[in-house]
Amino acid sequence: MVRNVRAQQATRDLTSSLGAPVLHRTSRPVWRRWFAALAVPVLAAGLLAAPARAANLTPVTSTLTSADPADNIPHAQNGDTKAFAEIGNTVYVGGSFTSVKAAGATGWTARSYLFAYDRSSGALKADFTPTLDGAVHALAASPDGKLIVGGAFMNVNGVSRKNLVELDPATGATVTGWVGRSDGGLVRRTVVVGNKLYIAGAFHWVNGTQHSLLARLDATTGAIDATFQVDASVARASSELVWGLAVAPDGKTLVAVGNFTEVNGQPRNQVVVVDLDGTPAVANWSTQRYVAPCYDWSFPFYARDVDFSDDGTYFVVIADGGRGDGAYCDAIARFETADRGAALDATWVNYTGTDSVTSVEVADNVVYVGGHFRWLSNANGNDSAGAGAINRFGLGALDPINGLPLVWNPTRSGAPAGTTTWGPIMWELWRGSNGLLAGFDSDGLGNEYHGRMGLFPLAGGRTVAATNAPSASSGFLYVGTGNGQTTKVPFNGSTLGTPVSSAQPNLTSAGASFSIGNKVYWSKTDATAPSGSYLDVSIFSAGSVGVPWISSGYNNWFNAASMSGAFYLDGRMYYTKTGTNKLFYRHLEPDGYIVGCTEFTLPSQDLAWGDVRGMAWVNGKIVYGNADGSLRAVPFDQAAVDGAASVQVAAASADVTWSSKTLFFATS
Repeated sequence: MVRNVRAQQATRDLTSSLGAPVLHRTSRPVWRRWFAALAVPVLAAGLLAAPARAANLTPVTSTLTSADPADNIPHAQNGDTKAFAEIGNTVYVGGSFTSVKAAGATGWTARSYLFAYDRSSGALKADFTPTLDGAVHALAASPDGKLIVGGAFMNVNGVSRKNLVELDPATGATVTGWVGRSDGGLVRRTVVVGNKLYIAGAFHWVNGTQHSLLARLDATTGAIDATFQVDASVARASSELVWGLAVAPDGKTLVAVGNFTEVNGQPRNQVVVVDLDGTPAVANWSTQRYVAPCYDWSFPFYARDVDFSDDGTYFVVIADGGRGDGAYCDAIARFETADRGAALDATWVNYTGTDSVTSVEVADNVVYVGGHFRWLSNANGNDSAGAGAINRFGLGALDPINGLPLVWNPTRSGAPAGTTTWGPIMWELWRGSNGLLAGFDSDGLGNEYHGRMGLFPLAGGRTVAATNAPSASSGFLYVGTGNGQTTKVPFNGSTLGTPVSSAQPNLTSAGASFSIGNKVYWSKTDATAPSGSYLDVSIFSAGSVGVPWISSGYNNWFNAASMSGAFYLDGRMYYTKTGTNKLFYRHLEPDGYIVGCTEFTLPSQDLAWGDVRGMAWVNGKIVYGNADGSLRAVPFDQAAVDGAASVQVAAASADVTWSSKTLFFATS
């Protein structure tokens, strides 16, 4: 089993340990100042190209934790929590705190930088009492059941152990025979895969040998692995370091992020992919999206954390930074592990609107993110909620297919008077055996008091089923013929059957429509909505559209009435507009009926999209009505559309006029 244990560290800790200067600007809110480090030129924010489409990217079943934090988790009184690990039924917690207490206890117990508790009861482990003289930033379990600790300490249990040590998991005593040392600087990340221990940080020497920011050791003995010669260097500004580290579950790929611009002499700005299969080497993988600076006064670097999916097919990079020209600043971005080449773009990007994202954990087909953000899906906002923004106060869970928020919103809130209400960073999100652990620098979570840490348990969570357009090759096309009226036409993908009238009294004021699973979405005109319309949703069963339940106050920022036809497939809502010869799409999340805030255009040629009236996806083809009343079909692979392959399915006739915006496909 791969245990990806990633401890977090703030720039304020970095500046104290490495001497980097800190600048402050009173023109920005206080909550942004914590990342201030060195001024760099600012560039105007630019429009980003449509994200690449990964092959075979189809909806997946996701398992969410409960959004209600567990009540039996201990609290830290001060500082922050940065790292977690598990050995047996014991959970280990590292950070910069100096005292802790079990849930419900009246008094605090002195514990500096590292403590342990029972996973089931939440009781503190009284016999685990190591002594360190500096903060713990990284924890990992060794293959033989010991605790590997990394951080910013010089001595452990009264003996010199610079920044890296192995401890007895029962007592905290130093394992004297374990030889790992980060002689030259801070250890921020530890990842154990098999018997290999990967470390990352701000060091230049490990076990007396030169290694710049990255190294690999024997996890059981601590001995250096001389075959791993991958050195990151040359800071963008301030001090060089690796901030985030992840290794794919199969052990064949490593991704590191941080303040560097070269790896083994090759240009790699903030993000590097390393091939580990055979002799480790810098991969033929690079992206331009972390090259431009963000805000000029704040961020020498902004790629802060990274994690792989459970199956290793993709990884997610999160960032702070504000805004930058063509850069993924203050954003969450998915990349495909198998991709190789230069100037690679993300599969999808979710922007916060200039709020920091500081931690990511990908588990159970969910992308969990934490930080100092107030909204997700906020590409149209700038320190405020723009069109399409989704409220998420410091914590969120994203669909891995399109990056839109799932319905999971615990919030970083609930700190009582006299405690820290809203710290600038979520240091760590870590999937333990019984849920998602969170480490942070404040005292509220899920509208409750939780001192510097919390657990979102698996118990009480829910499963989000994979939902898509109907996949059957035959069924029925429903075409609107008036308010509350449709015509139902059998369709096998190429041939139409005999049409019959189908009353749909709930389908009123309807425009473009489409089906997802057992539901029908349609544009509903409403003069009270800011855009004049919104997307309504109904259950579709036994050939009948049920009573809709979405009000005009939801998704009403999006002018759904502008669509002349629409269909859904693999996390995207594709649509056309009257008189505009383009095929557009937005991401759409069925779990919360959320429409993506950004509009993209799919490449196409030789098709008059402006004449389209109603669309459906059926068995690999876009089936669409035309302004002239005919019905046509064109092959669709989600990468581009060639109108030369369009064929007529039916000519305009008195029986059915295919010029209604309301057209959807169903199996009943």
